[in-house]
Amino acid sequence: MLGIALVAAGYATVAVSDAMVKWVLPEIGTAAAMLWRGLFGALTIALLVRGRIPRAVNRRLLAARCALHCGVTVLFYLAWHRGMPLADSYAISAAAPLLMTLLAIPILGESVGWRRWASTAFGFCGVLVMLRPGGALWGADAMLLLIAVVLMAVTRIWMRLLARTDKPATITFWLMLAHVPAGLLLMPVLPPPQWLPSPGTMVLLVLLGASNGIAHWLFARAFALAPVSLLAPFEYSTLVWGTVLGFVVWGNFPAYGTLLGAAIVIAAGLYNLHRERLRRRESMKEATG
Repeated sequence: MLGIALVAAGYATVAVSDAMVKWVLPEIGTAAAMLWRGLFGALTIALLVRGRIPRAVNRRLLAARCALHCGVTVLFYLAWHRGMPLADSYAISAAAPLLMTLLAIPILGESVGWRRWASTAFGFCGVLVMLRPGGALWGADAMLLLIAVVLMAVTRIWMRLLARTDKPATITFWLMLAHVPAGLLLMPVLPPPQWLPSPGTMVLLVLLGASNGIAHWLFARAFALAPVSLLAPFEYSTLVWGTVLGFVVWGNFPAYGTLLGAAIVIAAGLYNLHRERLRRRESMKEATG
């Protein structure tokens, strides 16, 4: 129950954080947003643990995940900067659990039965409904996000592996800190529209970094307490949060085709989680005789 509460709070927090970064992106740009997010996020985690950041155990995997996650952040920020609504981006990212089902085969050595193969194929039909030519999401931004979702699925699986060896504070602190050099490296390519943020924007940047750091700490803590199959359905709550925030702040509402495709993807993802629970229950019964 604690894991469920933490992950639900994490997804609500990250949705608010994403709304803040989408708001400030026109003023500061992608590279600066990454830099400030990473700086204030790392400081927040350091304050939460009173400066006692546990040493990383699986350093190679931690470094690889941090680098890959920075790439995910860049692609999402670019799409939001170009005007993609939050809810639309969350609808595309709903495909991440389906991709995790497939990527778990080579990365974790898991086996997938024909039912989950069929439901995953059905789910990707939902992605095609969302990204169909001439549809509301058809365009380069959606393709960028689709690449980001593939990378995000890998980072989620790697977080499952890291949770076995490293503390949530370690995983989150280094993830946030990695955004600082990544933002600096991107400055020449994606220079900020203005170098000095306004006072109001600076307040949002502090809140952005703090909320993002807290959200990722909640995720790491939740996945260390509860199985993925129990927590994964709450990821779809971001579509609700994104729709509400997008409508209230920007007056955006997803197209019906986007909502239909997202519903298909979510239904397939929930069925896969149901099959995974059944499979684990059967394996536990076999193990106990």
